[in-house]
Amino acid sequence: MVLISLKSTLGAPSNNDGFLYETTTSTKVDDLIQSLVETHNARLRCCLIMDSVRGLAVHGVMKRPENAGTDEVQELMGKEVEKGPNYVADPSGLRSGNPPDAEMAEVLKREAKSLEEYVGKHQVERKVALTMDCIEEKISNVRGAVTMAYPMGLPEWELSRMALDDPVEKLKGTYLCGSFIDANDASLWACNKEFIRGKLVSDRLGSCNEKTKITAKLTTKGTGAPAREPIVSEAERNAMSAFYFKRQEELKRLSEAEEDDYLNSEWADPKGMKRDLQGLDDVKAPGLRF
Repeated sequence: MVLISLKSTLGAPSNNDGFLYETTTSTKVDDLIQSLVETHNARLRCCLIMDSVRGLAVHGVMKRPENAGTDEVQELMGKEVEKGPNYVADPSGLRSGNPPDAEMAEVLKREAKSLEEYVGKHQVERKVALTMDCIEEKISNVRGAVTMAYPMGLPEWELSRMALDDPVEKLKGTYLCGSFIDANDASLWACNKEFIRGKLVSDRLGSCNEKTKITAKLTTKGTGAPAREPIVSEAERNAMSAFYFKRQEELKRLSEAEEDDYLNSEWADPKGMKRDLQGLDDVKAPGLRF
């Protein structure tokens, strides 16, 4: 299997975001790009689901767009605010403040957390390749939890409902609209070279390289090659900076020290080896404690 580490480039929330995907050298490039785009867009859908479901668990369903506003301001304007037994005011004013009971809220948070753990970027470090079947299974679990918490259904303006049920085309009006990719306008790049549509992966990587791991990026057609990955990672750069700072401090202390200051060190004692061989290093007078 060819392991692809895909780095997100198109308006991704984090420059370090990405995921692993497994394919074969006999796969068509068009099919590979389609699969990568589907997985990329599915992860973005999961971000919407996680954020909205957590809001649903804490502050309840969203208000109608024309009724948005903090409850405090609504009350000052003389409007009646519904406050249920689990009322928690939403500081953003987007939600009603009436979440489900504590048990169902915990179920929603747990399923959202499970979804986040599967699609998160830390899966790259764990060497876990994502599959659409597993992503859909996790989303179905969240959908089931939402149905249990709200058996009567969610309003059409609720972001959780849209993220769970609507196609990707309808999600482009959300705050992640700039990150969704159209498979027909996408191109795949690796090692500063583009995968040519209409050919096989083996035409780019070689037919004998089934155990290859590559770092790839998706871009839009006509934008050229994406920026290359830095040779030194951020963690390595921080470690190097810390090392050179420590070394600089050591050199500064040495330059300020006297020339014979080293004579006070234990390793500079001319009789130290003799005492060590005779076992006299730790000898103390009877009855004295230091």
